[in-house]
Amino acid sequence: MSEQVTKPKMDASGRLAVVGDRELVIGYRLIGIDDTFIVSDEEDASKKIQELYSSGEFGLIIASNSMQAKLSSKFLAEIKESIEPLVLFMPSQQETTEENEESIAALAKRVLGISIEVN
Repeated sequence: MSEQVTKPKMDASGRLAVVGDRELVIGYRLIGIDDTFIVSDEEDASKKIQELYSSGEFGLIIASNSMQAKLSSKFLAEIKESIEPLVLFMPSQQETTEENEESIAALAKRVLGISIEVN
């Protein structure tokens, strides 16, 4: 009796990509994240996020919050509904705390399926 042994596939869902302005990306590069992309042009930002999202190579994509405005409304709606890959928009230091709290609550609702209040 022989059993067929299959080699496990490499799971790319654990890979992390970071896209955004210099301040966000440099921090991730310093801690050893290889897939980091500095984009300053609106068109480049939109293309890079779409490329990473559709590649199937990443489980988590972190992008600067300012990148949201550069994406089409259709694509933005698609990624907000997606949990794999999960796309997180990180606020910059200039953005208000209230906006950050709303995004945390919205993320918990989307990923965990529960509503939380952030006080």
